[in-house]
Amino acid sequence: MVTSPLALRKHLRHLKDPRIKRCQRHLLIDVITMAICAVIGGANTWKDIATFARCRKDWFQRFLELPNGIPSHHTFERVFDRLEPQALQQCLVAWLHSISELIGVRHIAIDGKTLRHSGGGSSPLRCLHLVSAWATEANLTLGQVATEEKSNEISAIPRLLALLDLHGALVTIDAMGCQKEIAKTIVDQGGDYALTVKGNQEHLEEDILACFINAYDNDLAGIKYDKYETEEDGHGRHEKRVCEVIYEPEGIRNQDEWEKLKVVGKIYRERTENGKTSCEEQYFIGSKRCSAKRYGIALRKHWGIENHLHWQMDITFGEDASRIQKRQGGQNFALLRRLALGLLQQHPSKESVRSKRYEATLDVTFLEEILKK
Repeated sequence: MVTSPLALRKHLRHLKDPRIKRCQRHLLIDVITMAICAVIGGANTWKDIATFARCRKDWFQRFLELPNGIPSHHTFERVFDRLEPQALQQCLVAWLHSISELIGVRHIAIDGKTLRHSGGGSSPLRCLHLVSAWATEANLTLGQVATEEKSNEISAIPRLLALLDLHGALVTIDAMGCQKEIAKTIVDQGGDYALTVKGNQEHLEEDILACFINAYDNDLAGIKYDKYETEEDGHGRHEKRVCEVIYEPEGIRNQDEWEKLKVVGKIYRERTENGKTSCEEQYFIGSKRCSAKRYGIALRKHWGIENHLHWQMDITFGEDASRIQKRQGGQNFALLRRLALGLLQQHPSKESVRSKRYEATLDVTFLEEILKK
């Protein structure tokens, strides 16, 4: 491993060590590097991290100082519970992007996920809820912020947006994030939005529906309109999707309160499986005057955050089973998981993420490939 420790050291050089000087028996760069490698290699708890580090001590000594050997799992837990999550995130995400050669982000999906065993039950704490930003093309986490319940996503999203470079990006958010202030924040930061609409915004869904009914009743005469349709078969089902957009819509009440609103749209989905057909419609608003195809693809890819991030966190990384209840420690371990996932997904091997983690546990040469990617 040649470049990654040096690159990581550069990105961590301004990270403040939360420990008092006389208690710093292990270097912060060593602790963080060992934790990253261990989580890539299958560690899901602080004890797992310490065990991995002990078993790979000879390998770590090749590029880390380890002045007092391998830390205990208590040390790993204490250090990460004291590290300021946003500061650590800024360093690690910048490192991930630098070694992933991520240049420009065209689509950012924002969605939340609850860590089910991080609170509740006998604990006085509520479960930790993380709101993440996901670069859909690169399969990389761009950032995360924490709340103590899903209903707080509305206040968490602006804090997350403030951490991101939105210039040139289309940001997609589900109906909970369909808020005037969030739309304005995205536009003010140089991005565009596509926000799913439901009944949480008074009259908005009703007015969009009226726009389409009026357009159909007049055979689209004088309406700036576009349509994108796809059909495909797979996994024993047939799916049809239709995305329709109306540009410069009229009749949206308080339209000027939605920053740069230029498009209203409708997504129609029809699925046939085992001889049964189901369908649903979904409405959205957008600030970018682009094709129905662009909106249709972006809104479909938005749910990739469920499959490529949230599903992986629970099934491959065991996040829902994690019982880390300390707030900063829980946030920072979640960050380590997302960092590890990004590195694993960037590796060109066609194996599953689970298989890659297992191989990284057994073979340090493969682990070095993951870190150098």
